[in-house]
Amino acid sequence: MRQSILHRVKKEQAPLIDGNSATFVWLGESAPGLVGDFSGWDEGKPVSMLETEPGVWTYQLTLPMDAYIEYSYWQGEGNTKDPLNRRLSPNGMGDFNNYFSMPDHKHTSLTRKNNRVPHGKVTTHNIATDSLITGKKRTIHLYQPPVDFPAPLLVVWDGQDYLYRVRFTYMIDNLIHQKRIQPLAIAFVENGGQKSRTVEYACSDATLVFLMTSVLPFAQKHLNLVDLNAHPGAYGVTGASMGGLMALYTGARLPQVFGNVLSQSGAFAWGDFDMVVFDLFKNSASPGLKVWMDVGNYDLPGLLDANRRMQELLRQKGYEMVYREYHAGHNYPSWRDDIWRGLEYLYSVK
Repeated sequence: MRQSILHRVKKEQAPLIDGNSATFVWLGESAPGLVGDFSGWDEGKPVSMLETEPGVWTYQLTLPMDAYIEYSYWQGEGNTKDPLNRRLSPNGMGDFNNYFSMPDHKHTSLTRKNNRVPHGKVTTHNIATDSLITGKKRTIHLYQPPVDFPAPLLVVWDGQDYLYRVRFTYMIDNLIHQKRIQPLAIAFVENGGQKSRTVEYACSDATLVFLMTSVLPFAQKHLNLVDLNAHPGAYGVTGASMGGLMALYTGARLPQVFGNVLSQSGAFAWGDFDMVVFDLFKNSASPGLKVWMDVGNYDLPGLLDANRRMQELLRQKGYEMVYREYHAGHNYPSWRDDIWRGLEYLYSVK
Protein backbone atom coordinates (compact mmCIF):
# COMPACT_ATOMS: atom_id res chain seq x y z
CA MET A 1 0.00 0.00 0.00
CA ARG A 2 2.87 2.39 0.84
CA GLN A 3 4.24 2.11 -2.70
CA SER A 4 0.77 2.73 -4.11
CA ILE A 5 0.31 5.85 -1.97
CA LEU A 6 3.80 7.14 -2.76
CA HIS A 7 3.17 6.64 -6.47
CA ARG A 8 -0.19 8.41 -6.36
CA VAL A 9 0.86 11.43 -4.29
CA LYS A 10 3.92 11.91 -6.49
CA LYS A 11 1.70 11.91 -9.55
CA GLU A 12 -1.49 13.53 -8.22
CA GLN A 13 -0.41 15.43 -5.06
CA ALA A 14 -2.20 15.08 -1.74
CA PRO A 15 -4.92 14.71 -0.75
CA LEU A 16 -5.86 11.77 -2.93
CA ILE A 17 -9.28 12.21 -4.54
CA ASP A 18 -11.55 9.24 -5.25
CA GLY A 19 -15.07 10.28 -6.17
CA ASN A 20 -16.41 12.29 -3.23
CA SER A 21 -13.62 11.13 -0.92
CA ALA A 22 -10.42 13.05 -0.10
CA THR A 23 -7.61 11.19 1.68
CA PHE A 24 -4.94 13.27 3.42
CA VAL A 25 -1.53 11.60 3.63
CA TRP A 26 1.44 12.22 5.91
CA LEU A 27 4.69 10.23 5.78
CA GLY A 28 6.85 9.97 8.90
CA GLU A 29 7.26 8.49 12.37
CA SER A 30 4.38 10.61 13.68
CA ALA A 31 1.77 12.90 12.16
CA PRO A 32 0.86 16.49 13.07
CA GLY A 33 -2.72 17.59 13.65
CA LEU A 34 -4.85 18.61 10.69
CA VAL A 35 -6.94 21.79 10.56
CA GLY A 36 -8.90 23.40 7.76
CA ASP A 37 -12.23 24.60 6.44
CA PHE A 38 -13.76 21.23 7.36
CA SER A 39 -12.78 21.61 11.06
CA GLY A 40 -13.52 25.31 11.58
CA TRP A 41 -9.77 25.96 11.80
CA ASP A 42 -9.89 25.01 15.48
CA GLU A 43 -6.22 24.77 16.33
CA GLY A 44 -7.11 23.58 19.83
CA LYS A 45 -8.87 20.53 18.40
CA PRO A 46 -6.97 19.43 15.30
CA VAL A 47 -8.04 16.32 13.44
CA SER A 48 -5.94 13.27 14.32
CA MET A 49 -4.59 11.09 11.52
CA LEU A 50 -4.45 7.30 11.69
CA GLU A 51 -1.33 5.23 11.03
CA THR A 52 -2.62 2.85 8.39
CA GLU A 53 0.79 1.17 8.04
CA PRO A 54 4.26 1.92 9.41
CA GLY A 55 5.19 5.50 8.53
CA VAL A 56 1.96 6.18 6.59
CA TRP A 57 -0.71 8.35 8.23
CA THR A 58 -4.05 9.09 6.61
CA TYR A 59 -7.34 10.84 7.22
CA GLN A 60 -10.32 10.39 4.92
CA LEU A 61 -13.00 13.02 4.42
CA THR A 62 -16.23 12.86 2.42
CA LEU A 63 -17.00 16.11 0.62
CA PRO A 64 -19.45 17.49 -1.96
CA MET A 65 -18.22 16.98 -5.49
CA ASP A 66 -17.85 20.74 -6.12
CA ALA A 67 -16.07 21.64 -2.86
CA TYR A 68 -13.01 23.89 -2.61
CA ILE A 69 -11.04 23.33 0.60
CA GLU A 70 -8.08 25.03 2.29
CA TYR A 71 -6.14 23.36 5.11
CA SER A 72 -2.89 23.19 7.02
CA TYR A 73 -1.09 20.86 9.40
CA TRP A 74 -0.66 22.06 12.96
CA GLN A 75 2.51 21.16 14.81
CA GLY A 76 3.52 22.65 18.16
CA GLU A 77 2.72 26.36 18.07
CA GLY A 78 2.58 26.87 14.33
CA ASN A 79 1.28 25.53 11.07
CA THR A 80 3.18 23.26 8.71
CA LYS A 81 2.65 23.04 4.97
CA ASP A 82 1.74 19.75 3.40
CA PRO A 83 4.98 18.49 1.79
CA LEU A 84 2.90 16.35 -0.57
CA ASN A 85 0.83 19.28 -1.91
CA ARG A 86 2.45 22.16 -3.82
CA ARG A 87 -0.80 24.13 -4.14
CA LEU A 88 -0.68 27.21 -1.90
CA SER A 89 -3.01 30.17 -1.42
CA PRO A 90 -2.39 33.34 0.68
CA ASN A 91 -4.39 33.17 3.90
CA GLY A 92 -4.63 36.95 4.40
CA MET A 93 -2.55 36.77 7.59
CA GLY A 94 0.89 36.84 5.99
CA ASP A 95 1.11 33.10 5.42
CA PHE A 96 -0.23 30.44 3.05
CA ASN A 97 -2.66 27.53 3.24
CA ASN A 98 -2.63 24.38 1.17
CA TYR A 99 -5.72 23.89 -0.95
CA PHE A 100 -7.42 21.40 -3.23
CA SER A 101 -10.63 21.09 -5.23
CA MET A 102 -13.05 18.24 -5.67
CA PRO A 103 -13.66 16.99 -9.25
CA ASP A 104 -16.69 19.16 -10.08
CA HIS A 105 -15.28 22.42 -8.74
CA LYS A 106 -14.38 25.01 -11.35
CA HIS A 107 -12.66 28.33 -10.68
CA THR A 108 -14.30 31.20 -12.51
CA SER A 109 -12.73 32.22 -15.81
CA LEU A 110 -14.13 35.75 -15.51
CA THR A 111 -10.96 37.06 -13.84
CA ARG A 112 -8.79 36.30 -16.87
CA LYS A 113 -7.60 39.32 -18.79
CA ASN A 114 -8.93 39.20 -22.34
CA ASN A 115 -7.25 41.60 -24.76
CA ARG A 116 -10.25 41.37 -27.07
CA VAL A 117 -12.49 42.85 -24.37
CA PRO A 118 -12.65 46.64 -23.74
CA HIS A 119 -10.99 47.44 -20.41
CA GLY A 120 -11.90 50.11 -17.94
CA LYS A 121 -9.34 52.58 -16.63
CA VAL A 122 -7.89 52.24 -13.12
CA THR A 123 -6.28 55.17 -11.32
CA THR A 124 -4.76 55.30 -7.83
CA HIS A 125 -5.10 58.19 -5.39
CA ASN A 126 -4.30 59.11 -1.79
CA ILE A 127 -6.97 61.17 -0.08
CA ALA A 128 -7.00 62.87 3.31
CA THR A 129 -8.63 60.96 6.16
CA ASP A 130 -9.39 64.06 8.30
CA SER A 131 -8.65 61.88 11.36
CA LEU A 132 -11.85 59.88 10.80
CA ILE A 133 -9.89 56.68 10.17
CA THR A 134 -6.28 55.73 10.87
CA GLY A 135 -3.46 57.55 9.12
CA LYS A 136 -3.35 60.93 7.45
CA LYS A 137 -3.96 59.53 3.96
CA ARG A 138 -5.82 56.54 2.63
CA THR A 139 -5.32 54.93 -0.78
CA ILE A 140 -8.30 54.42 -3.07
CA HIS A 141 -8.39 53.05 -6.60
CA LEU A 142 -10.99 54.26 -9.07
CA TYR A 143 -12.28 52.22 -11.98
CA GLN A 144 -14.01 53.95 -14.90
CA PRO A 145 -15.84 51.41 -17.08
CA PRO A 146 -15.23 51.49 -20.86
CA VAL A 147 -18.43 53.41 -21.65
CA ASP A 148 -19.17 57.08 -22.35
CA PHE A 149 -22.35 57.41 -20.26
CA PRO A 150 -22.91 57.71 -16.48
CA ALA A 151 -22.67 54.52 -14.43
CA PRO A 152 -23.64 53.62 -10.86
CA LEU A 153 -20.83 53.49 -8.31
CA LEU A 154 -19.84 50.35 -6.41
CA VAL A 155 -17.78 50.93 -3.25
CA VAL A 156 -15.51 48.01 -2.32
CA TRP A 157 -14.22 47.64 1.24
CA ASP A 158 -10.80 45.92 1.51
CA GLY A 159 -10.27 47.40 -1.93
CA GLN A 160 -6.68 46.23 -2.39
CA ASP A 161 -7.68 42.59 -1.91
CA TYR A 162 -10.54 42.73 -4.41
CA LEU A 163 -8.39 44.65 -6.87
CA TYR A 164 -5.34 42.38 -6.76
CA ARG A 165 -6.43 39.01 -5.30
CA VAL A 166 -9.88 38.84 -6.90
CA ARG A 167 -8.77 40.64 -10.08
CA PHE A 168 -12.11 42.35 -9.85
CA THR A 169 -11.69 44.84 -12.69
CA TYR A 170 -11.10 42.04 -15.22
CA MET A 171 -14.25 40.35 -13.94
CA ILE A 172 -16.23 43.57 -14.37
CA ASP A 173 -14.75 44.11 -17.85
CA ASN A 174 -15.82 40.60 -18.89
CA LEU A 175 -19.29 40.78 -17.35
CA ILE A 176 -19.97 44.13 -19.03
CA HIS A 177 -18.69 42.86 -22.38
CA GLN A 178 -20.86 39.74 -22.13
CA LYS A 179 -23.85 41.97 -21.28
CA ARG A 180 -24.39 40.10 -18.04
CA ILE A 181 -24.31 43.28 -15.94
CA GLN A 182 -24.75 46.96 -16.59
CA PRO A 183 -21.55 49.05 -16.59
CA LEU A 184 -20.30 49.90 -13.09
CA ALA A 185 -17.82 52.44 -11.80
CA ILE A 186 -15.85 51.31 -8.75
CA ALA A 187 -14.14 52.90 -5.76
CA PHE A 188 -11.76 50.40 -4.16
CA VAL A 189 -11.17 51.70 -0.62
CA GLU A 190 -8.09 50.17 0.97
CA ASN A 191 -8.19 49.13 4.62
CA GLY A 192 -5.78 50.52 7.18
CA GLY A 193 -4.05 47.21 7.91
CA GLN A 194 -4.96 44.37 10.27
CA LYS A 195 -4.44 46.45 13.43
CA SER A 196 -7.05 49.04 12.47
CA ARG A 197 -9.28 47.11 10.06
CA THR A 198 -11.51 45.59 12.74
CA VAL A 199 -12.15 48.97 14.36
CA GLU A 200 -12.86 50.69 11.04
CA TYR A 201 -15.21 47.95 9.82
CA ALA A 202 -17.03 47.09 13.07
CA CYS A 203 -20.09 49.18 12.14
CA SER A 204 -18.14 52.44 12.39
CA ASP A 205 -19.97 55.69 11.68
CA ALA A 206 -16.59 57.44 11.50
CA THR A 207 -15.77 55.22 8.51
CA LEU A 208 -19.10 56.16 6.94
CA VAL A 209 -18.38 59.87 7.46
CA PHE A 210 -15.05 59.36 5.68
CA LEU A 211 -16.92 57.58 2.89
CA MET A 212 -19.55 60.30 2.50
CA THR A 213 -17.35 63.36 2.95
CA SER A 214 -14.12 62.23 1.25
CA VAL A 215 -14.49 59.13 -0.92
CA LEU A 216 -17.81 59.93 -2.58
CA PRO A 217 -17.06 63.56 -3.50
CA PHE A 218 -13.68 62.46 -4.89
CA ALA A 219 -15.26 59.64 -6.90
CA GLN A 220 -18.02 61.93 -8.19
CA LYS A 221 -15.37 64.40 -9.36
CA HIS A 222 -13.21 61.83 -11.18
CA LEU A 223 -15.77 59.29 -12.45
CA ASN A 224 -18.77 59.60 -14.74
CA LEU A 225 -21.50 58.60 -12.27
CA VAL A 226 -25.28 58.55 -12.35
CA ASP A 227 -27.03 61.38 -10.52
CA LEU A 228 -28.17 60.25 -7.07
CA ASN A 229 -30.82 62.96 -6.99
CA ALA A 230 -32.42 61.42 -10.06
CA HIS A 231 -31.68 57.82 -8.99
CA PRO A 232 -31.72 57.51 -5.17
CA GLY A 233 -30.01 54.38 -3.88
CA ALA A 234 -28.34 53.66 -7.22
CA TYR A 235 -24.91 53.08 -5.69
CA GLY A 236 -23.76 49.75 -4.28
CA VAL A 237 -21.30 48.45 -1.72
CA THR A 238 -19.51 45.13 -1.23
CA GLY A 239 -16.96 43.44 1.00
CA ALA A 240 -16.05 40.15 2.67
CA SER A 241 -15.85 39.05 6.30
CA MET A 242 -15.53 42.29 8.33
CA GLY A 243 -15.88 44.05 4.98
CA GLY A 244 -19.10 42.09 4.41
CA LEU A 245 -20.37 43.32 7.77
CA MET A 246 -19.42 46.89 6.84
CA ALA A 247 -21.13 46.53 3.45
CA LEU A 248 -24.46 45.58 5.04
CA TYR A 249 -24.06 48.26 7.71
CA THR A 250 -23.40 50.85 5.00
CA GLY A 251 -26.62 49.88 3.25
CA ALA A 252 -28.58 49.85 6.50
CA ARG A 253 -27.40 53.34 7.47
CA LEU A 254 -27.42 54.92 3.99
CA PRO A 255 -30.03 53.14 1.84
CA GLN A 256 -30.81 56.37 0.00
CA VAL A 257 -27.25 56.25 -1.39
CA PHE A 258 -26.23 52.56 -1.26
CA GLY A 259 -29.37 50.69 -2.25
CA ASN A 260 -27.48 47.59 -3.45
CA VAL A 261 -25.54 45.48 -0.95
CA LEU A 262 -23.34 42.48 -1.76
CA SER A 263 -22.09 40.91 1.48
CA GLN A 264 -19.72 37.95 1.39
CA SER A 265 -19.25 35.92 4.60
CA GLY A 266 -20.33 38.91 6.67
CA ALA A 267 -18.97 38.91 10.24
CA PHE A 268 -22.35 39.77 11.77
CA ALA A 269 -21.50 38.30 15.18
CA TRP A 270 -18.42 37.72 17.32
CA GLY A 271 -18.95 34.68 19.52
CA ASP A 272 -22.25 35.25 21.29
CA PHE A 273 -22.22 38.99 20.60
CA ASP A 274 -24.38 40.17 17.70
CA MET A 275 -23.24 43.30 15.89
CA VAL A 276 -25.54 46.32 15.77
CA VAL A 277 -26.77 45.50 12.24
CA PHE A 278 -29.13 42.99 13.83
CA ASP A 279 -30.72 45.76 15.91
CA LEU A 280 -30.90 48.12 12.94
CA PHE A 281 -32.88 45.63 10.87
CA LYS A 282 -35.03 44.43 13.78
CA ASN A 283 -36.19 47.98 14.42
CA SER A 284 -36.62 49.26 10.88
CA ALA A 285 -39.22 48.99 8.16
CA SER A 286 -38.09 47.60 4.83
CA PRO A 287 -36.51 50.43 2.82
CA GLY A 288 -35.61 50.26 -0.86
CA LEU A 289 -32.61 48.02 -0.19
CA LYS A 290 -31.63 45.09 -2.41
CA VAL A 291 -29.30 42.55 -0.79
CA TRP A 292 -27.18 39.61 -1.94
CA MET A 293 -25.53 37.51 0.77
CA ASP A 294 -23.27 34.53 0.20
CA VAL A 295 -21.27 32.37 2.59
CA GLY A 296 -19.50 29.03 2.47
CA ASN A 297 -21.02 26.20 4.46
CA TYR A 298 -17.45 25.33 5.49
CA ASP A 299 -16.99 28.88 6.78
CA LEU A 300 -16.21 29.58 10.43
CA PRO A 301 -19.06 27.98 12.41
CA GLY A 302 -20.18 31.08 14.33
CA LEU A 303 -20.02 33.22 11.23
CA LEU A 304 -22.07 30.74 9.20
CA ASP A 305 -24.74 30.72 11.91
CA ALA A 306 -24.79 34.54 12.00
CA ASN A 307 -25.30 34.70 8.22
CA ARG A 308 -28.19 32.26 8.42
CA ARG A 309 -29.83 34.27 11.18
CA MET A 310 -29.31 37.54 9.30
CA GLN A 311 -30.91 36.26 6.12
CA GLU A 312 -33.89 34.98 8.12
CA LEU A 313 -34.30 38.42 9.70
CA LEU A 314 -34.09 40.23 6.36
CA ARG A 315 -36.70 37.91 4.85
CA GLN A 316 -39.01 38.42 7.83
CA LYS A 317 -38.69 42.19 7.41
CA GLY A 318 -39.54 41.96 3.72
CA TYR A 319 -36.24 42.89 2.12
CA GLU A 320 -35.61 42.05 -1.52
CA MET A 321 -32.72 39.62 -1.27
CA VAL A 322 -30.96 36.43 -2.30
CA TYR A 323 -29.01 34.27 0.13
CA ARG A 324 -26.62 31.58 -1.13
CA GLU A 325 -24.41 28.97 0.50
CA TYR A 326 -21.66 27.16 -1.41
CA HIS A 327 -19.21 24.34 -0.61
CA ALA A 328 -16.13 26.26 0.50
CA GLY A 329 -14.71 28.23 3.42
CA HIS A 330 -13.53 31.67 4.49
CA ASN A 331 -11.07 32.76 1.80
CA TYR A 332 -10.68 34.98 -1.25
CA PRO A 333 -10.66 32.21 -3.87
CA SER A 334 -14.16 31.26 -2.64
CA TRP A 335 -15.38 34.86 -2.63
CA ARG A 336 -13.85 35.43 -6.07
CA ASP A 337 -15.57 32.39 -7.54
CA ASP A 338 -19.01 33.37 -6.23
CA ILE A 339 -19.22 37.16 -6.40
CA TRP A 340 -20.23 37.30 -10.08
CA ARG A 341 -23.56 35.76 -9.11
CA GLY A 342 -24.27 38.64 -6.76
CA LEU A 343 -23.25 41.17 -9.40
CA GLU A 344 -25.65 39.60 -11.89
CA TYR A 345 -28.46 39.71 -9.33
CA LEU A 346 -27.91 43.34 -8.34
CA TYR A 347 -26.87 44.78 -11.72
CA SER A 348 -28.48 42.66 -14.42
CA VAL A 349 -28.99 44.33 -17.78
CA LYS A 350 -32.61 45.46 -18.01
